[in-house]
This record gives sequence, C-alpha cells and structure tokens, in this order.
Amino acid sequence: MAEKEFAVGDRVRLVSLPPYVKTADSMPMLRPPNVLTVGEEGQILQRNPGNSWSVKFNNGAFLLDDQYLERI
Repeated sequence: MAEKEFAVGDRVRLVSLPPYVKTADSMPMLRPPNVLTVGEEGQILQRNPGNSWSVKFNNGAFLLDDQYLERI
C-alpha cells in the first residue's frame, strides 16, 4: 500500500480499528481499541517515525498508523 500523505492540522477519519491503540502522551500507554470508533474524526497533531501519526480525537490523542486513517 502506498504511503498516505497527511499534514499537521489535517482532519482525518478512522477507517478501521487497530488491535490496540497507544496514547500520544509523554509516557504512552496501550489502550483497548474500543476507546475509539470507526468513523470517528480527529485532527493530525504531528508525524512520527514509521508512518505513524499523533491524532487528537474528542477523548484524547492517540498514535495511529496511516493505514487506519483517511483525510476528510
């Protein structure tokens, strides 16, 4: 799959859930995937190594790979 290009500030939608999610805190924690829902919208905060993005949702910021996101 080709790498998706997002920019800081882009609005994105969660298209599928990973097996777990990691918080985008200074001390990241693994959380069950049910803290997010497919279709939930958020905003890109920053790019991280390995095609991972910090995304701010209503219930917090999480690290997600680009395969789980689409730009809206």
